[in-house]
Amino acid sequence: MIQDTWEVTSHATSKQVTLYRESGYLKFGRIFTADEIRALAEHVDQMIAALPAGKRPEEMDVPHFNDPWLFRYLIHPRVLDVIADLIGPDIVLWSSHFIAKPAGDGKAVPWHTDGAYWGKRLKPMKVITLWLAVDPSTIENGCMRVIPGSHHRVAAEMDAYEAVDPTRNVFNARLKPELFDEKTAVDLELKVGECHFHDAWTIHGSNPNVSPNRRCGYTMRYMPADVVHHENATDRGRSHRIYLARGEDRTGGANRYSPIPDF
Repeated sequence: MIQDTWEVTSHATSKQVTLYRESGYLKFGRIFTADEIRALAEHVDQMIAALPAGKRPEEMDVPHFNDPWLFRYLIHPRVLDVIADLIGPDIVLWSSHFIAKPAGDGKAVPWHTDGAYWGKRLKPMKVITLWLAVDPSTIENGCMRVIPGSHHRVAAEMDAYEAVDPTRNVFNARLKPELFDEKTAVDLELKVGECHFHDAWTIHGSNPNVSPNRRCGYTMRYMPADVVHHENATDRGRSHRIYLARGEDRTGGANRYSPIPDF
């Protein structure tokens, strides 16, 4: 699986921080070691094999709620070091999600902003997503695509969306095409273990996977500790748990954090 030279990076440079803030995304190197990625890939294989009948591998949302083993990645010091460079030292783990597109029939992710889905739950909306390549992520197997600089324009409300076929897409709605220029999209191809970051307001999506190779990524989502989580909002009927991963709460006690489990 791993053939190229493997270098681990634990901090973003000042140039990378500027690029992230200007463009709304940042293609990064590797934060985890080869052994750590190999262990994660084996774990994901087991998770997919254990899925109940009818549940697709694109739908493995908030797996860490029931699988504490994943916290060794979510709150790994090297991850939090890079996140701190990008959003500051007080860090909350907001969410995570595996999107594994099966070979041959992996669903598309329609164009959207994450902030449109979370806007009523988080104030202010300041979330950064680390997208970690468990498999190679290529144009052929449906890598993520972004619209550079789109986080400055913020087309967020759900009335900016139109319905799409849920049997062919991970979500059932997409941002209306007249609101952005798809010709400016950048394909974020990654080798195994590489990652990229994007802002909650960055327009992004991905094409279906019709290739012979699976495309699995782990989205690890964080926010600065001054963001208030409105707990009366629920995630598909489930209470959503957040964790103070590093530093101090900056909401004046408005947030209730769940304890980080043993892992």
